[in-house]
Amino acid sequence: MRDASPASPEGDKRGNLKRTLIILAALVPLAVFFGMLAWGVGWSENRIGRPGINTSFGDASLDPEPAPLFEGVTLDGDSLSLASLKGQVVVLDFWSSWCPPCRNEAPGLAEVYAEYRDEGVEFLGMALWDTEENVRDFVEELDVPYPNLLDDRGSIAIDYGVVKIPEKFFIDREGNLVRVFSGPTDPDDMREALDIILEGP
Repeated sequence: MRDASPASPEGDKRGNLKRTLIILAALVPLAVFFGMLAWGVGWSENRIGRPGINTSFGDASLDPEPAPLFEGVTLDGDSLSLASLKGQVVVLDFWSSWCPPCRNEAPGLAEVYAEYRDEGVEFLGMALWDTEENVRDFVEELDVPYPNLLDDRGSIAIDYGVVKIPEKFFIDREGNLVRVFSGPTDPDDMREALDIILEGP
């Protein structure tokens, strides 16, 4: 019986090339899968809790309860806490520069603030899931006159149960939550709510 002839160098090359192609065919999809998995995890971690956008108005009166306290630094670099505003009526507005209804209602909020700021009313903007640069651009472009803070990871929003923006919480002189507006707000609705709170019980 005759022995099989040894493989030619050309045959070896073809065999090696075939094995290499098989290995690559197996590894490339795995690399793509793990790359997409890593991207997806990073994308999700940066957006956990990011609120949706309210496009319709909602109004709810609340049984008075203490508003969650917080403190931070305004865009002007001033320290500010909710406790320091006790004795005033506070409108706490959660918003973001990427939120179209927030942009649309900004001039009306500035108008109402100008009318009520000498009546013991303070507005406070709380920008969510945003960058300081974008928040500053928004405030400067729309000439927002009241203090604004950056809640870039949404921790304060979580304390207030915010899931969509814009959302405004009305806090009475005693530091109690008494009313909430969800969605884009009309200035006349703001005036009516503030008048009721300023009149007291």
